[in-house]
Amino acid sequence: MAAIITIKRKTVIVFLSIVLAAVTVGAAAATIVVSVRADNGITIVLDAGHGGADGGVLGSTTGTKESDVNLSITKYLKKYLEGEGYNVVLTRSDGGAVGKGVKYNKKEDMRARREIVESAAPSLVISIHCNAYPVASVNGAQVFYASGSTQGREVANTVQGYFNDALNAKPRSAAVGDYYILNCSEYTSVLCECGFLSNPAEENKLITADYQEKVAYTIFTAVKSIFQEQSASA
Repeated sequence: MAAIITIKRKTVIVFLSIVLAAVTVGAAAATIVVSVRADNGITIVLDAGHGGADGGVLGSTTGTKESDVNLSITKYLKKYLEGEGYNVVLTRSDGGAVGKGVKYNKKEDMRARREIVESAAPSLVISIHCNAYPVASVNGAQVFYASGSTQGREVANTVQGYFNDALNAKPRSAAVGDYYILNCSEYTSVLCECGFLSNPAEENKLITADYQEKVAYTIFTAVKSIFQEQSASA
């Protein structure tokens, strides 16, 4: 009887050893897969415009701060990019200003954003904003790039095309923009004005999580197509 019990214990031990080995191998394989997906070698800086005392423009009917909408879109975009293996660096991850002085200082805030960009040495900088205009009927997302930046123009044109196809607003053309974030470094940069908070209909979409995520996914798919095309032609 004792011999039978011993045999069963050995059988159980052998079985458990096999299971543990399989689990270990599976875990190792999973770790390898995650590690490969975690970094595709491309760094992107996402700049959520405004923040802190600088709320940007306000929604014409709800008073929603542009800075809050910008941050929400940026976080959705970060999620999509990281899921595809991009290394994402944020200039700000909360409602505060980027420059951390006691009092808000626009120049300090801009300098801090430049330092983050230069430290990250990214393949691309994407600044997220919302627009406003005195005429309430004006609507549509638009992408800007630095004067003289060939790569910036190409990226802006691609993202603009995706905006025009996906967002059901007035089709626009990418344009040169004289914005600090576009000119403060040597890295390819675009600024996305994701819609007009001065247009009540567009404002009502921009303040919703569903639309913010839709805007982010549209930018993501455009960016993904750009780097896939670059990889294919390399």
